Amino acid sequence: MRNQVSTHVPKHRGHCLIVEDSLFDSEKMTRVVSQSNKAMGVRVAATLQAAREMLAEAAPAFILLDNNLPDGLGANFALELARDERLSNIPVVMVSDWPSPFMWEKAQSAGVLYVVDKAGFDARYVHAAMRATRGRSGRLN
Repeated sequence: MRNQVSTHVPKHRGHCLIVEDSLFDSEKMTRVVSQSNKAMGVRVAATLQAAREMLAEAAPAFILLDNNLPDGLGANFALELARDERLSNIPVVMVSDWPSPFMWEKAQSAGVLYVVDKAGFDARYVHAAMRATRGRSGRLN
């Protein structure tokens, strides 16, 4: 299992952070982001700890977040982000195989934009996250 994969992206072009431990799913999400915005970079973290380390380096324009990760639940991580003043305004889309009622409740409490089944994930959720990013800062960071 990989711990983290990072793609270098100039800061002015912004990046999406994908927190996903499945290589297949992270590659699919990367393709959707890249096709939605060619200038948007992508960084992938396979664990919540790797995501925390990447967030300490630079805040992404938005986050695509799986719920079931090797070191915890994405819904709990979304709540953690919502409590952090520096990270609370980053748009989050949860992309999960099995969205449970508990996950939905936590996601709503954390202000997650969307909870979507992995099979239903497509560019409209990336576009919504990019619109939310522009709304909070006037530009993609």
